[in-house]
Amino acid sequence: MRKLILAISMLAFAGSAAFADPIQDRQALMKERGKIAGQLSKVVKGETPYDAAAVLVALKALQANAEKFHANVETLFPAGSETGDTTAAPKIWEDMAGFKTVEEKYLADVKAAAAAAPADVDALKAGFNTIGGDCGTCHQTYRIKKG
Repeated sequence: MRKLILAISMLAFAGSAAFADPIQDRQALMKERGKIAGQLSKVVKGETPYDAAAVLVALKALQANAEKFHANVETLFPAGSETGDTTAAPKIWEDMAGFKTVEEKYLADVKAAAAAAPADVDALKAGFNTIGGDCGTCHQTYRIKKG
């Protein structure tokens, strides 16, 4: 679990760099989000033992990632950044209000999961399943599927 905590701390630090290229920056945030979610998924699946402190650190890191994304949506998705090496669907720019609504629900659900500080794996599963559903909703509508 120490490796998990260290890895998440490093990811959080790496994710705090200033934005330079919107496509690369949003991809970096999504990769960070995926790594954190992947670690939590291993706990949910029973591949990694449940450790309440490590789970809370991971949930807080996921919250920090979501908050950074939320605070920078306009910077991460400016006009013109829908082309190039990106899987962001044009639907984002066509329906920015809808995209923000989905993103805000994700943020609220991540905050709720972190605030709940799950005491066991079953409690983690409930919050994690909600978060995963949010990810799926966004990916179905606002992400181009890779070939």
